[in-house]
This record gives sequence, C-alpha cells and structure tokens, in this order.
Amino acid sequence: MDENHTSGSSDMTDAAASESSSGVAVLDRAFAILGAFGPTDERLTLTELSRRTNLYKSTVLRLLAALEHGGFIRKLEDGQYAIGPQPLRLAAIYQRSFRVGPVIEHLLEQLSRELGETASFYVRQGDRRLVLYRVEPARAVRVSIGVGDEFPIDRGASGKVLLAFSEPDDQRWREARERLWAVSYGERDAETASASAPVFGATGELVGALTLSGPKQRLGAAPTMFAAVATLLKAAGQATEILGGSRARFDAGIAQLHMEQIIASGAVSAQDAM
Repeated sequence: MDENHTSGSSDMTDAAASESSSGVAVLDRAFAILGAFGPTDERLTLTELSRRTNLYKSTVLRLLAALEHGGFIRKLEDGQYAIGPQPLRLAAIYQRSFRVGPVIEHLLEQLSRELGETASFYVRQGDRRLVLYRVEPARAVRVSIGVGDEFPIDRGASGKVLLAFSEPDDQRWREARERLWAVSYGERDAETASASAPVFGATGELVGALTLSGPKQRLGAAPTMFAAVATLLKAAGQATEILGGSRARFDAGIAQLHMEQIIASGAVSAQDAM
C-alpha cells in the first residue's frame, strides 16, 4: 500500500511539474511576441512575428488570440497586429511606482526650456537604461526619444551615471562618482552629445539619472557643455533634496566644476588651484 501510494504521489508531482513547466513556456512565448515589437514598429504581420520569435505561425496565432483577449495585442483591419492598450496602463503604474514623477517632470520641463535641449530621466533595467520621463524642446533640430525607449547601459552619459552609482566597486566609473556627472560625445548616436547627473533618495540610494541630450555640434561645445552640467547638477540637487536626500554633494560638485572651468580657460593653473 505504501509503495502504491508513493508511486501515485510521484506521478501527480511529475504531472504538476510538467504542467507548470508548460505554463512557463507559454508565458515565455507570449512575452517573446510582445518583445518582437521594436520602438519603430507600429504593426507587424503574422509572418514577421513568426520569423522574429522563431515560432510556428499556428503557435503565434493561438498566443495572439490570448494576448488580444487580455488587451495586450490589437488585430487591425488589414490583418496585421499592433500593441494593445494594456501595456500603457501598466506603464503608468510602473511610472507611479517610482513616486518621483511630479518632482522629475517639473525639473525636466525647466531644464528643456532653459537650455533648449531634450531633458530626460533614465532608470536602470539590468544591462539596459530605460527612459522613464522626457521633455523635448520646440526646436526643429533636436534629439528625439520616447518614454519607454531602451538603450545599452554601457554607452551614453546616463549609462555611465547609472553604472557609477549602482556598481560602486567598479573603478571604471570612479571619475563619474567623484564628480557626480558624466558626459558623452557620439557614443550611442554619432550626432548626439549628452550630460547626466544622478538623483538620490532619502537614504542615499540611486533613483535615476537626470540627462540632457542635444545635437553634438550644438551641445558639444565646451562652454555649452559646462553650462549644461552645472544646470544639471543644480537640478539633480533640487530633486534629491525634495526626495529627502542631501544636496550638499551637488553644491560641492558645482563648485568643483566651476574650478575646472576656470582651469580649462587658462585663467588659473591646476597647481595654483590646489
């Protein structure tokens, strides 16, 4: 009796494990379909979704029906597929979960208006950096990015800042940690320059990276970049203070930046500055 009972329990466990594994596989495939849509893909055909996910069309069709029922996918009149409204609702919840929206959005508007460039706020997502908020200037030539866009974290000013303060033992980002800012010239996009500074929470934890981006020929000039970094540091200090942190580090960073600017201009030598 004991042996039969044990065998039956084992069979049920195996069946449950198999069912669970199958369910996970279905979720993975559904996520693969959603992930097949790139930043510029407004709609995709069944054939293209099958190609990008490496799944049979029949499998893709079944999953699309379930995703459509849940509001994650829309089937268009021409038979193609587009992202549904549900991800937008989840994105709004995701933004609110950071609880920095009212603080950051106001500062981004102020930065973009004052400096005439694209202001954005990035957070780290694994080996990627995600645009959580952004404000673009009313200029014909500007850097255009969208909320939800993702970029490699190892390129760009915001990536350096996010790495510097989320990986404090990595010596590659020591300078960014000491200065509280980083810049980039054509790292992600050959025509773009950017500057970034960290924003911290009440306990000193990294919240995200406040960033300014513009055409390299305009923002990349040394005086313009110095001014952008100084303004960013001031805004990042304000955001940190509002979120319960200390802005003292940022005030020191601004003072150091001004000294570097004076040295760069040749008015004072580095030795005299010391």
